[in-house]
Amino acid sequence: MKARVPIKPRAPLAQPEPIIEVRDLVKRYGDFTVHDHLDLDVMRGEVLSIVGGSGSGKTTLLRQIVGLERPTSGSIRIFGQDPASLPAAALQALRNRWGMQFQHGALFSALSVIDNVALPMRELRALPDDLICKAALLKLEMVGLSAKDADKRPSDLSGGMIKRVGLARALSLEPELVFLDEPTAGLDPRASDDYVALIDELRAELGLTVVMVTHDLDTLIALSNRVAVLADRKVLAAAPIWELVKIDHPFIHEYFLGERGRRALLALRVPASEQES
Repeated sequence: MKARVPIKPRAPLAQPEPIIEVRDLVKRYGDFTVHDHLDLDVMRGEVLSIVGGSGSGKTTLLRQIVGLERPTSGSIRIFGQDPASLPAAALQALRNRWGMQFQHGALFSALSVIDNVALPMRELRALPDDLICKAALLKLEMVGLSAKDADKRPSDLSGGMIKRVGLARALSLEPELVFLDEPTAGLDPRASDDYVALIDELRAELGLTVVMVTHDLDTLIALSNRVAVLADRKVLAAAPIWELVKIDHPFIHEYFLGERGRRALLALRVPASEQES
């Protein structure tokens, strides 16, 4: 097994500009409260990772931001606009500015790879189909797949290939903002490393802002400018990892300062003086 290259910590952005603003968010299912007056900002150009324990509402928060679920109360603004207040045409134009990769791909099993990637472009009905197919092929090449993969069905793909097709579809409308739900879940270590490198390369080349839900420490450390920790039904903190480890909270102790977390922090080169003993 090849040794992993030591990772340098990513700094927060020098001139942060919020493009997602979540304020006083409450989400309830009956008597069960998932989020209780939660606040969160996402800055243009950063990779923000969302972590938390089981049942902390990581994916639920992501789904509310992209409009797949409605908050019980509170507000969400994206690119300075409140999606809940927009008419249909303006809402669709706003949604075209982001893409989402779902945890298990969410590919349509009856469609080929290229048709899955082309689907968002076809729904816009703005280009002839031959140009859409060419654009879809370019997106596949962008994520490391080739024309020979275009006619395959999702059932013919490996887990890593499904992730890449899902990412190609998320990028099909050339978004400014991309949401990733557990992007490396289910991948072996080598495929996970390759996929993390791909996301990092695309983020830099395309100038993307990335919001990522993950439980994987290696992915978290390799990509994140900041990490938002969900605990006690709120965002406990949203900061670089070397600042988070100073916070005295049971989840942070367990997640970042356990045996696996300490190994990951060594890869990050967090100074010993900034880790809690």
